[in-house]
Amino acid sequence: MVTLAEVAQHAGVSASTVSYVLSGKRSISAATRERVEQSIQKLGYHPNAGARALASSRSNIIALMVPLRTDMYVPVMMEIAIAVATTARTHGYDVLLLTGEEGPAAVRRIAGSSLADAMILMDVELQDERLPLLRETDRAAVLIGLPADTAGLTCVDLDFEATGALCVEHLAGLGHRELAVIGEAAAVYERHTGFAERTVDGVRAMARDTGVRVLHRPCEGGYAAMAGTLARIFDERPDTTGFIVQNEAAVEPLLNLLQQQGRAVPEDVSVVAICPDQVASQASVRLTSVAIPAQEMGRRAVEQVVAELAGRGTDEVELLTPELTVRASTGPAPAGV
Repeated sequence: MVTLAEVAQHAGVSASTVSYVLSGKRSISAATRERVEQSIQKLGYHPNAGARALASSRSNIIALMVPLRTDMYVPVMMEIAIAVATTARTHGYDVLLLTGEEGPAAVRRIAGSSLADAMILMDVELQDERLPLLRETDRAAVLIGLPADTAGLTCVDLDFEATGALCVEHLAGLGHRELAVIGEAAAVYERHTGFAERTVDGVRAMARDTGVRVLHRPCEGGYAAMAGTLARIFDERPDTTGFIVQNEAAVEPLLNLLQQQGRAVPEDVSVVAICPDQVASQASVRLTSVAIPAQEMGRRAVEQVVAELAGRGTDEVELLTPELTVRASTGPAPAGV
């Protein structure tokens, strides 16, 4: 294993100079810094993590809290997590993944130890019980999601209110007057998960503005649950011609059931999904959709937390603008409806 002394000898500098280059504690000339960095790269030197943490009071680790629940679409969560991990490495940080449903205990564990320098929290609820502790700690932290009160917090998220509004605006523009939202599992709304609640808020606001009627129904996903939900929708609103789906597990069952009922997509019924592009483009009918920018959300969260660690952070909310891609699943409302 290459030592710091060997790097110093190779670069023709003192060991303390190499240490200062690594820690950034003192100003080093550009030429010397470049020489040291070239020696580090050529020799393949990797600082000892334990010694580095003791010397700098830094672990160079970011804790990512991503509770993995059965009622959430895990592939999107993991795509965000992978983006966080890969971006963190480009900034010299590793990621500690916390997947349990620990709530405030996880924040308390990180804040009260040297396990990680900063935290990134996912699966954010409107009244998230982790936030009071987060506001009390001096640990750098970023939320991927939006609570009801963002004061004193740094947040990155897709603008889900604008997303819901965009879906309604698209369908209303095609002449659809009766819409149904097939949402996440009921437990997601019972927890008041931010993204789901905000989407529905955006849908309802645009429905009022455009004069269309909207029915929102949670769905567990899967064929049997979707069959029951769809039957109830048509019982309550038989003239429904537009669907907004925010539930990846319900997408294919919905398309199959509509086909079995003789409702052609998009001639009789139009469908817009809020989902990853891969889900939309590989569905049995290519879906008009608003994509979830998972990689961008993960990347921006890391950049925000790194800025905080460097003393350049500011409490702010960064909402990514939704983009709707029109594919084969939406068309004009059928005549006479």
